[in-house]
Amino acid sequence: MKNIKIKSVIALLIPLLFSACSEDFLDLQPLDQEVSSNFYRTEEQAYQALVAIYDVLTYQSTPGVAWAPFITVSDALSDDAFAGGSDANDGFHFDQLNNHNIPTTNPLPHSIWIKNYIGVFRANLFLEVIDDIDASDDFKSRTIAEAKFMRAYFHFEQVRFFENIPLLTKTLAGPSEYGQEQNAPEEVYDQIALDLVEAISDLPESVPANEAGRITKWAAQGLLARVFLFYNGVYGADLNAGGTTVDRAFVLGHLEDLINNSGHDLFEDYAHNFSLVGEFGAESVFEISYGDTPPWWDWGYVRGGNGNLAAQMQGPRVTGSSNWNRGWSFAPVSHKLADFLKDDPRYEYTILTEEELDGSLVKGYQHTGYFSKKYSSDAEHWGSGGQFELNRTCNHRVIRFSDVLLMAAELESPNAQEYLDRVRDRVGLDPVPATVENIHRERRLELSLEGLRYFDVLRRGIDYANQEFTHSGIRGPNYEGDQQIFDVTFNPATRGFLPIPQTEIDLSAGVFVQNDGY
Repeated sequence: MKNIKIKSVIALLIPLLFSACSEDFLDLQPLDQEVSSNFYRTEEQAYQALVAIYDVLTYQSTPGVAWAPFITVSDALSDDAFAGGSDANDGFHFDQLNNHNIPTTNPLPHSIWIKNYIGVFRANLFLEVIDDIDASDDFKSRTIAEAKFMRAYFHFEQVRFFENIPLLTKTLAGPSEYGQEQNAPEEVYDQIALDLVEAISDLPESVPANEAGRITKWAAQGLLARVFLFYNGVYGADLNAGGTTVDRAFVLGHLEDLINNSGHDLFEDYAHNFSLVGEFGAESVFEISYGDTPPWWDWGYVRGGNGNLAAQMQGPRVTGSSNWNRGWSFAPVSHKLADFLKDDPRYEYTILTEEELDGSLVKGYQHTGYFSKKYSSDAEHWGSGGQFELNRTCNHRVIRFSDVLLMAAELESPNAQEYLDRVRDRVGLDPVPATVENIHRERRLELSLEGLRYFDVLRRGIDYANQEFTHSGIRGPNYEGDQQIFDVTFNPATRGFLPIPQTEIDLSAGVFVQNDGY
């Protein structure tokens, strides 16, 4: 059973932007008599406000805009998957991402943009009011650290997708402040680093089972490493966290602390990472919970529930199956990835093949015969109630311990060979030298279809991205459709960043400058 489940929709704490769902460790009743003018007074109310920030971590859609799960979007941008969907019209906006020919009006980037700034807003509001709330010092220090972690997380997802974004460290007072200028990426990343460094010192090292999903010190250390590796790879510089230099040695020190002292470890069985038995287990350093409580029915407000939309969207379009049912075949897996993984023991836990399916399969757009097995419509993760498609129960493993070992190896730990060997030995593979190339290769073998490939490629340079993301003439045995729908040309002019949504450009009244290549 899941440790964290959505229980109820908490009240509008401020108009429109502060509705949220809670989970077991935040088991709240509706608070529809609460408004911002009489809220933020007690520790219980502060706890509810914290829930509202956590809730945005689960958002995968924006009502009236688009469904844009992080994993589905990131994998479709990469060479590991295509767009998919039932037909070319259904997958139209994902196809624009997959082909790196993205108009500024594409709703998928806009959905991502809105989601992350909702999260930033809620974190900022919490940080502005917490000092005046009647609560213990321990409660304040821990929840401030959690809010800073999440502000860093939302800013990181935003700047990694869009590069040129406003850095917001306070709530906006009104329309007079809406014209925020875009900050230099350096400023945004330095603030992300500062938030994480400050959070690390006040976050707990462990949480009780009934609070599984709350942020720990180890999650912040792992995220700091991910931030540094992307920033250093793309911009070739270190970070400055309020006067503290965040360089390779600094980040590696945090990773070695995590590896040696956290209690996190690799599962003996690789498959446990994507099953119910592995949720919030030893390998999960940071995990976002999804579930079927409360059972959700509302197609008009999908994010009010807690089902994993990535799993629904990426599952095979099968009916009458006892193992896989009623997915939508988005992000079908490429033969390029299947061929790369074909001799690796992780293949069978990463890629679901057409031949494995029972029931009646409807082949969608860009049908390849391969689907994600990590986030899919498998029977183990079917919801127990509500609208079937809206209640997938698989959690998102954001940072796994294997990723931590490989990041430490990449940062040239003295133990790099040992860390690489541990990851390979877990699946019965012999050692290979801990070279940069072998470590990056292992990342793809280990972490495929987890939303990381696109960013791992970008941080190795635009020439490498152009080499990897531009491909033609590759065709698997079960591909259906003209070859041209499977040929992709990367657009180096964009440097891999998404366009600033045209709606946001218009609202800025000329303040925002569109990204290069659009």
